[in-house]
Amino acid sequence: MYADLLFTGGPVLTPEGPTATAVAVTGDRVTAVGHDEVRALAGPRTEVVDLAGRLLLPGFQDAHVHPVPAGLELAQCDLTGLRTAEESVAAVRAYAEARPEREWILGGGWSMEAFEGGTPTRELLDAVVPDRPVYLPNRDHHGAWVNSRALELAGIGRDTPDPADGRIERDASGAPSGTLQEGAMQLVGRLAPAATAADRLAALLHAQRYLHALGITAWQDALIGDFLGMDDPAGAYLAAARDGSLTARVVGALWWDRERGAEQIPELVEKRAAFSHGRFRAGTVKLMLDGVAENGTAALLDPYLDACGCATRNRGKSFIDPKRLPEYVTELDALGFQCHFHALGDRAVRDALDAVEAARTANGLRDTRPHLAHLQVVHPADVARFAPLGATANIQPLWAAHEPQMDELTIPFLGSERAGWQYPFGSLLRSGARLAAGSDWPVSSPDPLQGVHVAVNRVEPGGDAPVFLPEQRLSLAAALTAYTAGSAYVNHLDDTGRVVAGALADLVVLDRDPFAGPPEELADTRVAHTYVGGARVYSAQEA
Repeated sequence: MYADLLFTGGPVLTPEGPTATAVAVTGDRVTAVGHDEVRALAGPRTEVVDLAGRLLLPGFQDAHVHPVPAGLELAQCDLTGLRTAEESVAAVRAYAEARPEREWILGGGWSMEAFEGGTPTRELLDAVVPDRPVYLPNRDHHGAWVNSRALELAGIGRDTPDPADGRIERDASGAPSGTLQEGAMQLVGRLAPAATAADRLAALLHAQRYLHALGITAWQDALIGDFLGMDDPAGAYLAAARDGSLTARVVGALWWDRERGAEQIPELVEKRAAFSHGRFRAGTVKLMLDGVAENGTAALLDPYLDACGCATRNRGKSFIDPKRLPEYVTELDALGFQCHFHALGDRAVRDALDAVEAARTANGLRDTRPHLAHLQVVHPADVARFAPLGATANIQPLWAAHEPQMDELTIPFLGSERAGWQYPFGSLLRSGARLAAGSDWPVSSPDPLQGVHVAVNRVEPGGDAPVFLPEQRLSLAAALTAYTAGSAYVNHLDDTGRVVAGALADLVVLDRDPFAGPPEELADTRVAHTYVGGARVYSAQEA
């Protein structure tokens, strides 16, 4: 039988490395991998793609991403990538002036490093939008910048107490300063107008086009549910899965309501059945254990330091009771759910591993594939626990660089020893842990090749900062494997992530062979073509 699609004339990344030069695809599957002998499968109707020395590899998979909120933000006041307070304020002014009919100014993506202490003030927004409420989450979505009108509508004043899971930043007089952290965001966020179902579907399809252009063929949406005013994307995924417009393969992580306990598990079972259709499956539960280090909410074993280097009383926040967490995870595991943990601080990482260990002890080593995302600070004693527990390290490589935010908002408050425990990709891999990779977009760019660049170099693309913990660098092969076979594993997409006969033909052609160039040029690599099931979903020639 002749092939429908044939790739020849370039390196092919197989599980053994770039060891082949030709691949045949029939229907939606890879049918042959090899060299010149594969060309015999070319028939009169075979589409032949000349790689011309470019690398063919499995489609990238993002193991932790939020495409619908990202797509919505792209259509709103997008502050992504702006480096100064002046730039951010100017962007808000321009957006608001161009849309006088909008009752609220929504969007987000601002960087904490652009503002002193990482906490912008309401006065900055009041100067450009005095008469309409403004609500702008930052790039990591753990804090929001609001103006006085938004605070007024929410009834937030000097005497408003902090919610249990958040903090209202205040000025010297005790008045709300304009930044809301974690659960406090919802005090305003719940008042903002929600996107419509049509808006969410349009955002999903816009994001999907963008992700395909980056070579991404599958992903795990890390939040299916309602959280801090973010729109639940479940309906958009189901609509796209039913009408065929969902061309990617998607796993949805059902949100664990941290205000409730085990009584919600029957609801998650119902959602798993109701939300699984076609290329969308919802067999994962997302458990957000802590916050982020920059605002002091990542859960640490030892206290944060103050500006003078002295220990404070703050050890961060545990959003789910660590004493109950093993019980919850054990029950979820017994029901066949995968657990996807947000675990950023070393205490959260240990709590997650303890919970997985409890589940393994009670249920045995089931094929539930738990994974821990973010892993900013990992105690060295916990690195070796991942492999025997079958817990995957879900890394966000773009964060593992010495950026300004690190110096201003992280290292001084962690101290030198803990700062050296950050993003231990190399140590985890050497310990035998499996690595998966993701972006947390819109927190950071979803471009896997940018992430690969940082994983290999531990320097931002184009950056001139010192190499960040060089002993934690990954090889190019290891970084690409994390974005392909590693993420395919956590997504339970076992017939993807590898270029082998019988696998689904989810494939990417790059514009070069990155193995042939210097590591410092990895970020210059681009995607030429993306295929899902043998069907081309992106071509740079047609973009």
